[in-house]
Amino acid sequence: MSGLISVDDALLALAPHALDAGEETVPVGEALGRVLAQDVSARTTTPPADVSAMDGYAVRLADVLEAGNRLQVVGEIPAGTLPGKPVTQGEAMRIFTGAPLPEGADHILIQEEADRTGDTIEVTAPQTEAKHIRKAGRDFSKGDILVTAGTRLAPADLGLAAAGNNGSVTVLRKPKVAILPGGDELLPPGSEMEPGKIIDSNSTALATLVRSWGGDPVTPGIAGDSIEQILALIEAAGDADLILPIGGASVGDYDYMKAAFQEAGAEILFSGIAVRPGKPTWFARRGPQRILGLPGNPASAFVCAHLFLKDLLGKTSGPTARFTAKLETGMAPGGFRETYYRAVSRPGAAGRTVAPLADQDSSLLRPLQMANCLIRRMPNTPAASAGEEVECVSLGD
Repeated sequence: MSGLISVDDALLALAPHALDAGEETVPVGEALGRVLAQDVSARTTTPPADVSAMDGYAVRLADVLEAGNRLQVVGEIPAGTLPGKPVTQGEAMRIFTGAPLPEGADHILIQEEADRTGDTIEVTAPQTEAKHIRKAGRDFSKGDILVTAGTRLAPADLGLAAAGNNGSVTVLRKPKVAILPGGDELLPPGSEMEPGKIIDSNSTALATLVRSWGGDPVTPGIAGDSIEQILALIEAAGDADLILPIGGASVGDYDYMKAAFQEAGAEILFSGIAVRPGKPTWFARRGPQRILGLPGNPASAFVCAHLFLKDLLGKTSGPTARFTAKLETGMAPGGFRETYYRAVSRPGAAGRTVAPLADQDSSLLRPLQMANCLIRRMPNTPAASAGEEVECVSLGD
């Protein structure tokens, strides 16, 4: 597809190509942040039996209704052991939190309300109702679904899965994403600076985004400004589910990215998007491999990653959060392309507000650090006044 397409058309074109990298089973303790692929069910009942919720004495409520009543202590039940016999009239068993109740007991007399002398206890406070017992299955029963497929696993989810006696869980496999920055001018972070060179920050920022969206980023290296060097890195990324070539897709004399991918057998599905920032964004397929070309300017690459890359990683990343907010300040009329302004949104007593940052230059990184959302402005929209509602895209999810 040649020429520029709209953002909405680009998203429609990407939708059928959203990555599905399959499933894998991992230990439950190593699944934090992973997306669950199959429901987790309880393989046991918790509590497995009626258990004591307090340290005290397992008794019959009828025997402890009045202060001064005396009972014979006929045994002890630590947690993790089973009662050796039932409790009958006038009897009590010493019991500890989590221990199963003996047959015949229907109440726990807490130790603070009993005075023990030898093998006899005296009730020091009248007991009016059966208490301090956790009934079998109060938390969950065998076969209950504990965590549903599609959940991004948090510590509480994993604790619950483990409590259900699950040693492992089945999660979505992390799609492998190869990040391929291009340009003779680029140096990796930490390099000794040289005249005419710049630091490649895109690889770091995009790798972090990919990781936060459930992907597995790899960086084969920086491609120089030649088709041969780019082809070598394409070959090195042959096992990636998705390649992110960065830069080298405009109309300059040294922009070889698309040509190199075409030589490697990729089919270009669209070559640019009518969006600001990010017009050079392009998409291709090479067999099962997806290729999403992003602009070289850091802000453009970051914005387009949120607009397009996140959708390609949809199964592991989740949907992009969109919301409306009221402008804190006015905005000038929109240009001829759909534009996304880096902005700061804040909650307020009268609802959520948003303000665009002053400097929107696509090469700047500091505004990205300050922004928590993007304001979407359609082509040729009129000027907007303070208080007008605008559509926003979250940068925090």
